[in-house]
Amino acid sequence: MTTTQNSTIIHRYEVAEIWYNPISNHHSLHAAVVLKEGDIITKFHAGITQDFATYLTVQIGANRHITLQPHYLQFVNHSCDPNVFFDTTNMQLICIKAMGPGEEMCFFYPSTEWDMAQSFLCNCGNKDCLQLINGAAHLKIATLQKYRLSDYILQQLKQIM
Repeated sequence: MTTTQNSTIIHRYEVAEIWYNPISNHHSLHAAVVLKEGDIITKFHAGITQDFATYLTVQIGANRHITLQPHYLQFVNHSCDPNVFFDTTNMQLICIKAMGPGEEMCFFYPSTEWDMAQSFLCNCGNKDCLQLINGAAHLKIATLQKYRLSDYILQQLKQIM
């Protein structure tokens, strides 16, 4: 194990590391290598497919939610200023902003979630933080247009436009 700031690296993979912060009891996924915008970080697949959302699932369709494999992807946390995107059509985690080793990988939860199982108050610290995160269904279209969105969320938006 390696300690970085207040966190300990608890597992290393080819492209990422799981960090654990005992002060906040928080896990996070960080880049282990230099990543460029557009890089495919890893492919993923469904561990379990179910018809309901949980805080650990990613939505891939109406009443279709998956747990992510490889399992370390569950530690990609939310940010209103994301640097990765879950492409649920091609089942790939894509780098959308360049990152160096040690940078936390974060995605915009409403990019895949229409209506989340558990809403939460965001503390990402971004100047444009949305504060309450509860799914794409609860955001203005103008806000959503600032983000890369899954094909499922784009389909949902077309139905209400």
